[in-house]
Amino acid sequence: MNEADLVIIGAGPAGLSAAQYGARANLKVVVLEQMAPGGQALNIDILENYPGNIARADNPPRTGFEFSQDLHKQAEEFGAQFIMERAAAISKEEDSFTVTLDCGNKFTAPALILATGAERRKLGINGETEFYGRGVSYCATCDGPFFKNKRILVVGGGDAACDEAQYLSHLTDKLTLVHRKSMFRAQRSLAERTLANPNIDVRFNTMLLEIAGETKVTSVVLAGPQHGGTSAESTNAARYEEPMDAVFIFAGSVPQTSLVKELSVTLDETGYVTTNQSMASSVPGLFAAGDVRSSPFRQVVVAAGEGAVAAHSAAMYLDSIKGVRYV
Repeated sequence: MNEADLVIIGAGPAGLSAAQYGARANLKVVVLEQMAPGGQALNIDILENYPGNIARADNPPRTGFEFSQDLHKQAEEFGAQFIMERAAAISKEEDSFTVTLDCGNKFTAPALILATGAERRKLGINGETEFYGRGVSYCATCDGPFFKNKRILVVGGGDAACDEAQYLSHLTDKLTLVHRKSMFRAQRSLAERTLANPNIDVRFNTMLLEIAGETKVTSVVLAGPQHGGTSAESTNAARYEEPMDAVFIFAGSVPQTSLVKELSVTLDETGYVTTNQSMASSVPGLFAAGDVRSSPFRQVVVAAGEGAVAAHSAAMYLDSIKGVRYV
């Protein structure tokens, strides 16, 4: 059994920020991450809206990957320990959490920060699962270069869809972006830039119904007003097939809360962890930060700030159970 003061599950911006602040508070911090430090920030082409990340001729803005590397290195230099394994289960007895990893190793700590983020939401249409990795993707920076100068479809209308479409537009001028609503829900500047991009054919009120092919994606079936309907969901929205080589889907996110459901933590109506302003959940000693937490605004800068607050609150909680009082 491995002991720590604070276990952080997830190494996205929230988890990395929490690791830094926890370690700086002289806590023994262990961070568990099943993939690579950075989380969804790794997919950001240009991190243009992070405070202080200003583009200049001699200093271009960092990518999400570069930003994540810096956060990881910083946390390690302060003393945080990173374990690249998936957390399989969490239990709690009295004032101690036990986290069991896939490999069988266990970590115990009196305080735990859940920073597991959210997964890409699936559309649940024909061809989505069958062609995953063969033309269907949820990460433009991961798979976009495989489709240089090819016909690419992007699905979604939020920040992620617009940001990833911008990245893909550097790889091809045959890019179509479809959104089932009549306007983007992305931030205005990002939406305007997407609409003004000559390499992106934006189609509102249009739905992706099916992805087709044999061994890889060769076409898609869409429905929308361009071919006779008035909206994507109307009864007279015409179906039509269009040649396509790749489909990138950005249809929102699903919070990754399965680990804490056995702890009976309070979730909001959409499944996100609810906390107070100190990032404390309904379970004493359990804090949440980043995209897994119920929040009106999900951005890298928000996740980083929440991670810092969660670590500070965890340190105060640890003092409280030791009998240390602040006045």
